[in-house]
Amino acid sequence: MKRYCLALDLKDDPAMIAEYEAHHKSIWPEIRESILDSGIIQMQIFRLGNRLFMIMDTRDEFSFEHKAVMDENNEIVQKWEQLMWKYQQALPTARPGEKWVLMKKMFDLQDSE
Repeated sequence: MKRYCLALDLKDDPAMIAEYEAHHKSIWPEIRESILDSGIIQMQIFRLGNRLFMIMDTRDEFSFEHKAVMDENNEIVQKWEQLMWKYQQALPTARPGEKWVLMKKMFDLQDSE
């Protein structure tokens, strides 16, 4: 299993943030299926203000490149992503077109002995 952590910002608008959270209380079944089919075992998203933090646990064979190809070829995923982008904004450090930015692990208690 691999773990990835990613960050993204939401537009700083309380009403839009509430809508975004409502969408995630019952994601479309096709979105859940596409996440699982890509090799993601568990996904959690946390929010502080307008900053989002995602934790993904994946199978060892998971790759972002493969997931991107799957997503590009899935019309429902494209509709979901387009809808979500209404609420999201790129981090200041994101590359052009980049949404979720992979975070660097800088500390692990188990590795600090």
